[in-house]
Amino acid sequence: MSFSINIPGDLDRQAREIADLQHATVDDVIASAFAEQVASWERLKQRAARGSRETFLKVLDHAADVEPEEHDRI
Repeated sequence: MSFSINIPGDLDRQAREIADLQHATVDDVIASAFAEQVASWERLKQRAARGSRETFLKVLDHAADVEPEEHDRI
């Protein structure tokens, strides 16, 4: 399958540098990065499926009810 994408100039430059270093094409570099991202999303979905809201709330019940430290404030 083939399609056209627009990427920011900075990412294009980085993709070209990586392609040169790996003796690959820019298409190969982008396809590899996309495959890694898809795999990462799949792992995240699998982990999320193992969790439960009930367990999360039980753990949260044991968390201290205190103000965040200064470096953790938004």
